[in-house]
Amino acid sequence: MNQPVVLPFYAKFTFILLSLICIGTISYIGSDIITPVLLAFLFTVLLIPLHSLLHIKLSFPNYLASFITVLIFVLFIAAILAFISYQVTDIANDFDIIKKNAISFFNNVQSYINEKFQISIWEQKKYIEKVTKDSVQNGTGTIGTAIGSLSDVLFDSMLVIVYTFLFLLYKTHFILFLAKLFNKDEHARLREIITQIKISINNYILGLIFEMFVVSILTGLGLWIIGVKYFILLGLITGILNLIPYIGIMIAGVLTILSSLTGTPEVSIVIGILVVNIIVQFIDNNILVPLIINSKVEINALVSIIGIIIGGAVAGISGMFLAIPLLAILKIIFDRIESLEPWGYVMGNHMPKKFTWRIRKLKTEN
Repeated sequence: MNQPVVLPFYAKFTFILLSLICIGTISYIGSDIITPVLLAFLFTVLLIPLHSLLHIKLSFPNYLASFITVLIFVLFIAAILAFISYQVTDIANDFDIIKKNAISFFNNVQSYINEKFQISIWEQKKYIEKVTKDSVQNGTGTIGTAIGSLSDVLFDSMLVIVYTFLFLLYKTHFILFLAKLFNKDEHARLREIITQIKISINNYILGLIFEMFVVSILTGLGLWIIGVKYFILLGLITGILNLIPYIGIMIAGVLTILSSLTGTPEVSIVIGILVVNIIVQFIDNNILVPLIINSKVEINALVSIIGIIIGGAVAGISGMFLAIPLLAILKIIFDRIESLEPWGYVMGNHMPKKFTWRIRKLKTEN
């Protein structure tokens, strides 16, 4: 009987590093192909309960249940986008007011800087003209890049929809494929891993959706209190952009400040918007995220931040969004494979109360 080969630690560590380098290189080079597939996989896991209801409970044919499930999902997203577009049209109608108030607000800021920092208005205008000139020189490339990015987003969105439909249609086929890869003795563990991945991703995405609605409601309520027009739209946009780690809330803040100029150019409104965003982010980071998000995926903050940064470097905003669920999937797999269990532990948010190294003194006979 062949004995398994036992490698020393440095050899195992070398193989792990080489594997990580290979996976990272493939992910970076093929991010345009891999990212839509992973997004579709996440949406598929989220939509499986609805698909099972239509296919198993209501006896719809598999292809029809898959089509209706994806159609409902697309209509839900389209309804949100239609509401946002309708509200944005109203804001566009107030463009002249925004322009007038923006000029007044800008003049107030210039006067404040002149009084507090003794920088003349002429010097400020000269600096702004220089920055504007540099921006105009790069304007053509920026517009071309924006148009290209928009076309890429639309194409990727179509791919995600198609992939989601196909994942739902061939769901059983893929599960049987995984079963054929492993021996029958390992099927119980495989079933446990698949079930746990499904539960973890479902809980994570539902938690994100719940967090989005709570942030939208809190932001909208705060903006309504300080008298910002279109507080419902701005609250919803803030909640949606909050799904993008780090940069989403900053983009939402800029949009909210610009939109607030439809009502008044007062600096106090801008300060009020900043206060509302800070308070909502404090509640989100210290209450909602630990309670709703971290408790679902059980990934510690350090690994989460590193994963989000790596995901952003590899695949941009989509990579940042995918980082946490992918880390959760890896942790589930690592926890259930004995040789990888230490890596699953280091990714978790376990906080042991105390640990001390215990060294036994061995008595030897002379």
